[in-house]
Amino acid sequence: MFGFIVKTAAIYVLAGAALIASATTADAGPEGSSYAVAGAETSVPFGWVDFCQRYRGECADETHAPRDIDLTSAALKKIARVNAWVNKSIQPVTDEEHWATVDAWDYPTDGKGDCEDYALLKRRMLIAKGFPSEALLLTVVKEANGDGHSILTIHTNRGDYVLDNLTDEVKPWTQTPYRFVKRQSQENPNIWVALSEPGARLAYAGR
Repeated sequence: MFGFIVKTAAIYVLAGAALIASATTADAGPEGSSYAVAGAETSVPFGWVDFCQRYRGECADETHAPRDIDLTSAALKKIARVNAWVNKSIQPVTDEEHWATVDAWDYPTDGKGDCEDYALLKRRMLIAKGFPSEALLLTVVKEANGDGHSILTIHTNRGDYVLDNLTDEVKPWTQTPYRFVKRQSQENPNIWVALSEPGARLAYAGR
């Protein structure tokens, strides 16, 4: 696994120049966002529980004070480059094709993975770059057709933004086509909370 990370870091450096163009829009910053409404504790995805059985050091059951990302132009450029690099470097493949199972969360150490794997790698790379883990939240959403999907929410001083394997653009969460269901708590990654749009009923978001 560590060999893969070293190798991907080297590739990342080489690919950085090619990705600068995709991040230049970060100079002006994305349009203003808002915050998803976090509700009561809800069920923890099995994929996260299983992931933590194999990566216990990354799932410490500890409570921390919430921290936000200061979304400066420089910070946004770093985030956009990581998002674009992971999207470009990982081959999309379903868990059924990859692991012959319905749901498996893991780092894409063989260069293949599905939405959760993209999000996990982005989270790890951003933590390595100094961004607070408390602001990098794995999130479960529903697509318009009802299919489940996973993304990485970044909680910033300018609102919630989304890193998605389906687009290189770092978008405010309100500009995505998804219904937000649940995500990690900022205080503890092993606690998940139901989500809702402002003014919406949490009971709907948690279904």
